[in-house]
Amino acid sequence: MNRMYALGRLRAGQMNRTEIEYGNLLALRQQEGEVLWYKFEAVKLRLADNTFYSPDFAVMLADGSLEMHEVKGHWLDDARIKIKVAADRFPFRFVAVRKRARKDGGGFFVEEF
Repeated sequence: MNRMYALGRLRAGQMNRTEIEYGNLLALRQQEGEVLWYKFEAVKLRLADNTFYSPDFAVMLADGSLEMHEVKGHWLDDARIKIKVAADRFPFRFVAVRKRARKDGGGFFVEEF
């Protein structure tokens, strides 16, 4: 049985390159006053018994609302299901961002749940 595993998986609390880049974007938005606060892996949401979802970033916007941001290179089915369940159960706005290729203008694609 051949299974795919992530190579070089980082420890909890350690950002990968895409998450670092997105964190830098959040820092810029904070300097511009759009974001009041953000924290990497600050929240752990219980979806069911022994099933949890930890968004990459908890973000407080200038209006005081909280958002949960997920940074993805690509989606696996279980991750997409977890964010949809979390969006259904919790009163936060859930946002997924995926890095856009430099040839396509760079930045991030944004998807709301």
